[in-house]
Amino acid sequence: MTIRFDNRVAIVTGAGGGLGRAYALELAKRGAKVVVNDLGGARDGSGSSIGAAQLVVDEIIAAGGEAIANGASVTDAAAVDKMVGFVKERWGRIDILINNAGILRDRTFVKMSLDDFRQVIDVHLMGSVVCTKAVWETMREQTFGRILMTTSSTGLYGNFGQANYGAAKLALVGLMKTLSLEGAKYGIKVNTIAPVAATRMTEDLMPPELLAKMGPETVAPAALYLVSDDAPANAVINAGAGGFERAYVTLTRGIHVAPEDMTPETIAARFAEISDRTGEIVPDTGAAQGAMALGAV
Repeated sequence: MTIRFDNRVAIVTGAGGGLGRAYALELAKRGAKVVVNDLGGARDGSGSSIGAAQLVVDEIIAAGGEAIANGASVTDAAAVDKMVGFVKERWGRIDILINNAGILRDRTFVKMSLDDFRQVIDVHLMGSVVCTKAVWETMREQTFGRILMTTSSTGLYGNFGQANYGAAKLALVGLMKTLSLEGAKYGIKVNTIAPVAATRMTEDLMPPELLAKMGPETVAPAALYLVSDDAPANAVINAGAGGFERAYVTLTRGIHVAPEDMTPETIAARFAEISDRTGEIVPDTGAAQGAMALGAV
């Protein structure tokens, strides 16, 4: 089986370098028309330049592909809507959106300003919301769409000094789960990738010998599968350095107690039972928690 993207139109945000660049180049190599979106700012989100995006477009065109550069900020709804309108006018459709744009403002929570928290939430979470909202109706009308969110091990499991980043990244998993349900009957599949890669976002977070094994090209295979015609839905795939794993949000079987035993002391005494992962499930929807509480699962 060869995965191709002929006649597909893809928007990749944050595609001026790192992971986004790798996604854009590989999509184009496999036949997609690609919108290389990148604000061109610094790692903390300051500044802007279309230069980085244009360089990736030049690479794609030099290799015989089709691509256009766009410098809209993912947090600017009007600019994103304008980008989407231009793409539809030029190529007639939008099949794929990869929400990859992001910034870092790492500090311990005690030293983190509310502005640092809001800015990271705004770019990672609201930027993904803005871009997804801009293409959602088009994908519904086409009865086809592939959307990829970007989470992180920080969002899934936590990491010191990244409260803002972790909050935004786990929120994207929740967004994916609901949009997977809402998009299903329209042929829209939404997934999430948790990359571990050597990019400017991680260049000072890991030792050089590890970064050398973790190029963006080691993540791209999972990303492209998750936006392919035969993609799954509602999947979180961890990828990097040749490793590929799937992450789940699970629910233990827990306990069910009589009204007279519904006390904090009962929870304390039986916490090990509540935490026991034997027979845990992966709920299809949030309703499973209520069903479990009522003893119906």
